[in-house]
Amino acid sequence: MRLDWHKTLPEGYKAMLGMQQVVDKSNIDHKLLELVKIRASQINGCAHCLDMHTKDAIAIGESAQRIHVLAAWREAPFYSPRERAALAWCESLTQISHAGATDRIYDDVENLFSPQELVELTLAIVAINSWNRLAVGFKSEVGGYVSRFDKENQH
Repeated sequence: MRLDWHKTLPEGYKAMLGMQQVVDKSNIDHKLLELVKIRASQINGCAHCLDMHTKDAIAIGESAQRIHVLAAWREAPFYSPRERAALAWCESLTQISHAGATDRIYDDVENLFSPQELVELTLAIVAINSWNRLAVGFKSEVGGYVSRFDKENQH
């Protein structure tokens, strides 16, 4: 780790946790949210977050196959229309400098998510992109994460 940013600026860490708590309370299926977090982390090259969110996804019952094929979700037959819309929205916001958030992608996601869910999904994408930038920028540890869902199941 280059810098322990949590300790260096605890109020920044607290702010990030506050946004994450809003995302965690979302009514959107948590498997879908984990897929979105994994996809953004793939795009951003964040090994720390990939380690974390693949473990979390598996712990809540996501299949290894869907995780392994996620980078090529458009060609795979086992993602629902709702998941496809969320993944496209995730990619467009994660790579916003390339093409922006197009009306076509927005229309697709708007048709499958309520207004509240759309804001929740967008905040989840904003949060994971922020976490990715912190983890990549400060070279967060990779490999030591134990899923919080596994911990909950151990008690």
